[in-house]
Amino acid sequence: MAEQRTQKYEVHVVTGDRFGAGTDANVWLVLHDGQGQKSSVVKLNSLWTNDHERNTTGKYVVTVAEDFGEVIKVEFWRDSYGFGDDWFLDRIEVHKLPTEEVHYYPVHRWVVANVHYVIHEFDCTLPEDDHNIKQRQTELERIRDEYRIHYHVPGGPAQVGTSWKLPSDEKFSDDYKWDIIKNKGSLLVAINLINLATKDKWESFEDLETVYRWNLEKPECIKYWTEDKWFGLQRLQGANPILITLCTEIPSKFKVDSEMLQPFLEGLTLEEALVAKRLFIVDHELLSNINCKDARMLTAPIALFFLNEKKDLMPIAIQLFQDERPKNPVFLPSDPKYTWLLAKIIFNNADATYHQSCTHLGFTHLLMEGVVVCTHRNLSPSHPLFKLMAPHFLYLLAINARGLDKLLSVNGWVDQTMTVGRCGMFELIKRSFEKWRLDINGIIPKDFQVRKVDDPNVLPYYPYRDDSTAIFTAIRNYVTKVVKFYYDEPQKVTNDTELQHWREELVLSRNEGGVGLLGVPGESGKFTTVDQVIDVVSVVISTCSIGHAAANFQQYSEYGFPPNYPGIVCDEIIQDKRPRTLQDVLRTLPDKETTLDIMVITKLLSARGTKSLGDFEVQYLYHPVCVRAAQEFRAELKAISKNIQQRNKTADFPYSWLDPEIVPNSISI
Repeated sequence: MAEQRTQKYEVHVVTGDRFGAGTDANVWLVLHDGQGQKSSVVKLNSLWTNDHERNTTGKYVVTVAEDFGEVIKVEFWRDSYGFGDDWFLDRIEVHKLPTEEVHYYPVHRWVVANVHYVIHEFDCTLPEDDHNIKQRQTELERIRDEYRIHYHVPGGPAQVGTSWKLPSDEKFSDDYKWDIIKNKGSLLVAINLINLATKDKWESFEDLETVYRWNLEKPECIKYWTEDKWFGLQRLQGANPILITLCTEIPSKFKVDSEMLQPFLEGLTLEEALVAKRLFIVDHELLSNINCKDARMLTAPIALFFLNEKKDLMPIAIQLFQDERPKNPVFLPSDPKYTWLLAKIIFNNADATYHQSCTHLGFTHLLMEGVVVCTHRNLSPSHPLFKLMAPHFLYLLAINARGLDKLLSVNGWVDQTMTVGRCGMFELIKRSFEKWRLDINGIIPKDFQVRKVDDPNVLPYYPYRDDSTAIFTAIRNYVTKVVKFYYDEPQKVTNDTELQHWREELVLSRNEGGVGLLGVPGESGKFTTVDQVIDVVSVVISTCSIGHAAANFQQYSEYGFPPNYPGIVCDEIIQDKRPRTLQDVLRTLPDKETTLDIMVITKLLSARGTKSLGDFEVQYLYHPVCVRAAQEFRAELKAISKNIQQRNKTADFPYSWLDPEIVPNSISI
């Protein structure tokens, strides 16, 4: 009898790089072709080898009959043998020998014991096209039980159920274990500053600057923090550049008039400056009547800025409170030197409060935590949109759990170093969530349009606008290519039950157990067009990358010299225009211990955590269309980076925080 002819495949089994990913369990595999044939059961065990350890690839030869067709799916399962039987499987690659033909079967799952998994090539399908819908639904039910929405702050943002026991997928890897308290102590030792951590007050600004004689670098702002031009630039490229708005009329609550402002308008009347679009405003009304830690006073200021002939944005008026109180003067650049400087410092204290509470913690960390939890609960790991967004969720829940525990605990960092304190901060976040809209604030170009600062002819120098718009456009281009490939017919949007359930929970109010996002596009409670889906996914990815990078990575540059951008003001708020002294300014600073705490923690928070945008830590999408889209995305980002670096070569105040080489994929610190 003639020997049966065969063909061979080499199967690469890639165990993931997660804590506890490796397994001692027995693992089996079967290959399936398109004609219903399947290989024999292969036990994935190499002699004298400890198979399936973390971040390793096992290679196994599978022999099939000559007439075995192209492999279209793989089936695998494990038992519960051994002390450590948990297993996180990254992917399976099927290499046809002796050719270079490779088929990819991404898994990205913790494999449950004694469950047979069937994974098709690329494992990227909409629910209606999934050949294993029962497996898909069972898996989603298990995930929903693990990712439960909870509200740690009454009325606050949607978060994962328990911060002390994260889902397995959300834990730090060993090489990225971020401990704020441990790192703080290490940095203090490294810069020889522990002996300075006392309750003594600073005697002078020269005394304060002695801190930088060691290994803590001196922030650039020390050179110009008192200048009005720098104060204006902080609205355009500082840590909180999302509020500056074209002023089309003076609010009645803002007690400025033409005569008061005339010296600062370069010959224009107030009305002429308004018509010429030369006036801009920042109004911190949201901060009104916030109850702060230890009854500290937080202002809710309004500032007016004038775009002068040199195209510099210059502050021309600051009012520290919103209401008609007796002692609420309008401070002007013509006021006594240190009185005007104090008005700017106190305004920046309010701005820093908004920055940390809303722009940073609220609109990135906490807003996206709700989105991450909702995504896990409603989109299968096999869903194209899950795979598209997953690289941008890396470590978010872990960093939030650790950050909230360490920094926002009772009498923790926020209580000690921020005027507002933790309770006031949570109240401010709740207020801001009632105003934030995905279709305005989330869509970056739209946000600039609403604030009427999108036109470079109106506001020529606004690097945050220019850089964030460029990257958002690149993100949307990438998302469009992937989404339109999978939703190539309109009815696929309306028929996608997972997608519709995702939207439903995203918009469901927090009182009813949802995320409570406002402004999510759709009609009659559903996504109805591909463009609506593209918008939402683009906002999620851009918030996790652009939004967080802009708010986070220059914290030390802004806060590292406290009078430049003070989180806390330790003297009484000025309520009249009498002359002040340099000692009055110095008294606003916290004691040495608190100052060092501010410097060290913002230094740690400014560290970059993960890879650059587009250079994904984990590849989820393997279809050639998606791979090509990612390559084109990286090329577009590279061109943006080149333009930013070229601009910064000649800039007086370089803005590099949104250089795509610096912007990470995710909120990982």
